Amino acid sequence: MSYEFLEYPDRDMLAIDLANQMAGDLRNALQHEDRVLLAVPGGTSPGPVFDDLCAADLDWSRVDVVLTDERWVPEDHARSNTRLLRERLLTGRAAAAHLLPLYTDGVACDDAVASLAERITPHLPLAVALLGMGADRHTASLFPGADRLEEALSSRAPVLLPMRAPGAPEPRITLTAPVLEGAIRKHVLIYGAEKREALESARGMSPLEAPINAVLTAAKVHWAE
Repeated sequence: MSYEFLEYPDRDMLAIDLANQMAGDLRNALQHEDRVLLAVPGGTSPGPVFDDLCAADLDWSRVDVVLTDERWVPEDHARSNTRLLRERLLTGRAAAAHLLPLYTDGVACDDAVASLAERITPHLPLAVALLGMGADRHTASLFPGADRLEEALSSRAPVLLPMRAPGAPEPRITLTAPVLEGAIRKHVLIYGAEKREALESARGMSPLEAPINAVLTAAKVHWAE
């Protein structure tokens, strides 16, 4: 697989430049489409990028936003990715964007997947995807050793799958590899020496060992210490 590796002098510069690139990607997509779909990760790393991106001057009312994955917890839970999204991205100008949820109250994760996927499918493909990566080379909730990883990596995978992984305290729901790989523009955000080494060591590994390899084709990887 081939990807572009971009190194920044510090995390602030990375956040500013990445937000500008994503805003440009969204503007370009909006020139050709009535609506566009943006996929973003949870966790703490993308927060500064969201802080800059939410102020971008574009027609956010025509942007649909979906998480790459979500922990199956209520939105007011401390570990909810949706909560982070509302606090850091869907604010300012970006408050006009439309969130496609990855959680349903009062329903088991496995029972909610089909109805949640039905809301996302008409908006595909992803115009822009921002992805993270863990030191174990996972991305979204595609974890090495996860119970349905092989299914999620298949070219015949559904849009969404529930996922349970060793060490993950709650079930997850995740966009599958074909959906993420099919994004028109892909950006991967990583910080620190450990993750850079993990990415470099992933070369030659199968996606089952290094799920990040399933989504790197033509991606831009943004790194700062």
